[in-house]
Amino acid sequence: MAEIRTALAPRALMAFLKETEKKVGRTPSDVRWGPREIDLDILLFGDLIVDEPDLKIPHPLLHLRDFMLEPICEIAPDAVHPVLKKSVADILSESKAGKKQ
Repeated sequence: MAEIRTALAPRALMAFLKETEKKVGRTPSDVRWGPREIDLDILLFGDLIVDEPDLKIPHPLLHLRDFMLEPICEIAPDAVHPVLKKSVADILSESKAGKKQ
């Protein structure tokens, strides 16, 4: 997990991330969510919402995945999910509370 500042637009940033994945050795696979050398995604981009076929920001599964939310909470717990209008800390707390039931 990393928080970065960039002058790149979201699409340009995604292209950069995909190129980085290739340089590390990631190859295309027919197996969805299968093992891979690296997986770079844009989870949040400030308060921006992008809903295009090949680019979705915030990440469409972010609010459902504690393994994404937990590291964001370590570096930016007050970051707000622009669709849900809740902090990532609140989303994670609600997720954990729901799993206890």
